[in-house]
Amino acid sequence: MPAGSIIVPEVRMFYNPALKGHFMFVPGVITMILILICALMTSVTITREKEFGTMEVLLVSPLRPLQIILGKVMPYFILSVVNVLLILVLSWLVFGLPVKGSIILLLAESMLYIMLSLSLGIFISTVSSTMQQAIFISLVGMMLPTILLSGFIFPIENMPVIYDWVSSVMPPRYFIVIIKNIMIKGTGFMYVWKETLILFVMTIIFIALSVKKFKIRLQ
Repeated sequence: MPAGSIIVPEVRMFYNPALKGHFMFVPGVITMILILICALMTSVTITREKEFGTMEVLLVSPLRPLQIILGKVMPYFILSVVNVLLILVLSWLVFGLPVKGSIILLLAESMLYIMLSLSLGIFISTVSSTMQQAIFISLVGMMLPTILLSGFIFPIENMPVIYDWVSSVMPPRYFIVIIKNIMIKGTGFMYVWKETLILFVMTIIFIALSVKKFKIRLQ
């Protein structure tokens, strides 16, 4: 090093050096859309059948309750997968945001999150007696916390401890971590296995609660 040289340290962002906003916006949009389509629409659809009295008519048909529920949620599952694919294509073509990690892993994680959202929507429908109640629970209990407490807009590290505890039981918090690691950082499953395990356990819990409450309410 020549005499008299001065070393000037500089802070450089490793994964998003240009500090582009859509690098953080696109993963949050995917999370929001999946919550809206799966949890909100599923809870409203099943609650409407119960409110109008047509769910009991379906249950006395040759179809089993599980088949009826699958028939209700499968369109939203397919629609959610298509929405994920469209958002990924648009983010690449419009914003220039490619998926640095595995596309297969990203789709698999998205399907797990979709199943969790669907099971959550079914659970909301079992504890709701009217469509208005289901919409209120979905919006207040899922949409607003997803925006404010999932790390989508505000970093969780800068929040008070009480909000950190509240967000720890919210599925969007873990899915945003997963999708950012795969899309932006390009990491593999070994870096997101903990969040994946949490989402899987939450899915099993909500499915079990939904089946139990669904049978009790329709007996």
